[in-house]
Amino acid sequence: MTYSDWGGRLVTFPEDRARHYRESGMWSDDPTGRRLHQIAHRFAERTAVISAEGSMSFAELDRRTDQIAAGLIRLGLNRLDPVIFQLTNRQETVLAWYGCIKAGLVPVATLAAHRMHEIGHVSRKVGAVGHIVEVRTAGFDLVEFAREHATGHPSIRHIITVGDESGRDQPGVTRLEDLGLETDPVAARSLVEQIEGQTDPLDVAAFQLSGGTTGVPKVIPRIHAEYWNNALLYAQRLGWDEHSRVAHLIPIIHNAGISCGLHAAHSVGACLVLATADAPAAFELMARTEATEVLIGHGHYQAVLTHDFDKARTSLRRVVLSGAKVPPELFDRVDDGAGHWAGQLFGMSEGLLTVTPLDSPAHARLTTVGTPIASDDEISILEPGAENELRDGGVGELCCRGPYTIPGYFDAPEHNQNAFTSDGFYRTGDLAAITVIDGKRYLSIEGRIKDLINRGGEKVNAEELELLLLEHPGIANAAVVAMPDPRLGEKACAYLVSVDGEPLLLKAVQEHLAQLGVAKFKWPERLEWVPSLPHTNVNKIDKKRLRAEIAAKLLAEADAHGVVA
Repeated sequence: MTYSDWGGRLVTFPEDRARHYRESGMWSDDPTGRRLHQIAHRFAERTAVISAEGSMSFAELDRRTDQIAAGLIRLGLNRLDPVIFQLTNRQETVLAWYGCIKAGLVPVATLAAHRMHEIGHVSRKVGAVGHIVEVRTAGFDLVEFAREHATGHPSIRHIITVGDESGRDQPGVTRLEDLGLETDPVAARSLVEQIEGQTDPLDVAAFQLSGGTTGVPKVIPRIHAEYWNNALLYAQRLGWDEHSRVAHLIPIIHNAGISCGLHAAHSVGACLVLATADAPAAFELMARTEATEVLIGHGHYQAVLTHDFDKARTSLRRVVLSGAKVPPELFDRVDDGAGHWAGQLFGMSEGLLTVTPLDSPAHARLTTVGTPIASDDEISILEPGAENELRDGGVGELCCRGPYTIPGYFDAPEHNQNAFTSDGFYRTGDLAAITVIDGKRYLSIEGRIKDLINRGGEKVNAEELELLLLEHPGIANAAVVAMPDPRLGEKACAYLVSVDGEPLLLKAVQEHLAQLGVAKFKWPERLEWVPSLPHTNVNKIDKKRLRAEIAAKLLAEADAHGVVA
């Protein structure tokens, strides 16, 4: 077998490191679909997935995804064809993911909320051949969007829908629910095994997306050798087994959804309880299915503090918190010393995952994000902008490399020159420190260098949004900064300078972004019109000052509202 380097656009691991990861057991020779099949054979009758749509055993999941893979192949899709995913958390999403993986296709993990600005760029970058969309998502017609996107696209040939219960035929559209139904399971398994026989461990298994530090998101290639193992290491760190029931609320097609939810649960034969972002409904599903584990992102911190969470916590053993500094009251809510354990996760689509070890003292679980999950993970805290390593306790840029941290973004040679150190460490852009507790070195996240706004786990790139705002003829200058939000952590606030002195309404600015096809979660949610933007003594826009200004304004407004109330 010979892996594809995508015409030189894929950055491969240096041979010495690749050889070490194989020898240490961090990498596997088996393709991802085969790993699922092995687990399904071992735990055939155990429940693999529970969602609002129903449940499915491992045997059923394995058999149906074999058929879907066969259907995709017979539809004309070829091994390594990229397929755009725009799906929410539902059982068919799991079927679509594994069906594509088994067919040797490469899922491209976009969001249902993405629009033409993001999808158009990413699909052309990877040469997407297929586009899988959900029929009903928050009032937006993704099927029509997929048709519009395919018009004039150089490579899109197939649109596949999920959730179309009408059964009606649409020209140029295939229902996922129909794929492979006529295929004998034995024949489908044989076809999948043929594809697996052609798959090299270094082949791309999936494309994830970065939060986007400059312009639209960068493409992150994850390979078969490491992707399933990455999830397995996470599950093992948390002590999961076939008796675990793992609840997941955030988008499953995110890297966190795959590595910490779908693949992680299934790597040990555990059941995935696939919930949605609607907290009351998610907690109800968790209670009904007796979920034992859950990952809580920052967007659900407030919900955990409500009584709705009480019904879910009865069966919970472990709660992993991720996305922002954990308030002590939240930690105490989920870690009560009565059988409920709380820890933290820090991770990125580019690779590195750190998770709290189960035996860590409460102080370490509250104040740090744990330790790397793989013995071959390497982390280094460097002086920002340089390659000088800092001593433990010093705050600098977190840099990392390891068996599942990418050696380079896909088709981004210029960006890669600055995103990696001279010895191959990925520059995360996060400010961090090593904190020593009881003789163990834990990682603490202290902020970030990158100009990103973390809106409930979704990353909004300030520079990208500023450039889009400046396309409006009425805006002369723009600076986008994070403003604090009690529920989501941060939202985007745009400081704007008007061309003619007349400010625009927020609705007009949002309509401008909608016309450009920008995902709604990126839109600014507050405008501050100013005569000019402040600058530092080196003539850069003083965003630190703007962030402090909007935080103070929000605090004053809250105080005033409290007095009135």
